[in-house]
Amino acid sequence: MESATADKLSDVKATQVEKLLEGRFPGVEVLRTPTGGFSIHIRGVNTFLGNGEPLYVVDGIAVQVEPGRGLDWLSPGEIERIAVLKNAPETTMYGVRGANGVILITTKRGR
Repeated sequence: MESATADKLSDVKATQVEKLLEGRFPGVEVLRTPTGGFSIHIRGVNTFLGNGEPLYVVDGIAVQVEPGRGLDWLSPGEIERIAVLKNAPETTMYGVRGANGVILITTKRGR
């Protein structure tokens, strides 16, 4: 598991959460969509059909993220910690939903 805390994230002046992931975690690809949103891929594209987005877990709750829209409802200033789970042993507790990787986000309110 790779993670970054608020102290490490504060050096990036980002207006979107996905920008905090960009270039920070090896194997995490942040792509800009034609609609202006973001698409995240962990370890490349892992699906032939359906959505290749990772599972997002915010303060212990799995959240559904629309592809291309991302986490536009969450302010980067609210984030205490971000962790990325990429490997099968790390993502097994999330079952099939974690097959494309898992992004764990802890907010300052969720501590």
